[in-house]
Amino acid sequence: MSERAAPFYCPYCGDEDLRPSEEGPGAWECVACNRAFRLKFLGLLASGLRSAHSDGEDSTS
Repeated sequence: MSERAAPFYCPYCGDEDLRPSEEGPGAWECVACNRAFRLKFLGLLASGLRSAHSDGEDSTS
């Protein structure tokens, strides 16, 4: 069983001193700003990524 990726920085203050929270999966605590937050993966987008030229216009016209 592999672990999920951890966040690199706090979404509130930007500090990198994060600890897993005891509140359950995906919960993190920031030591710098004393905030707790939860991360959750929602899923993949059906359309995927679109390129700059996928709007149907020809770039040569």
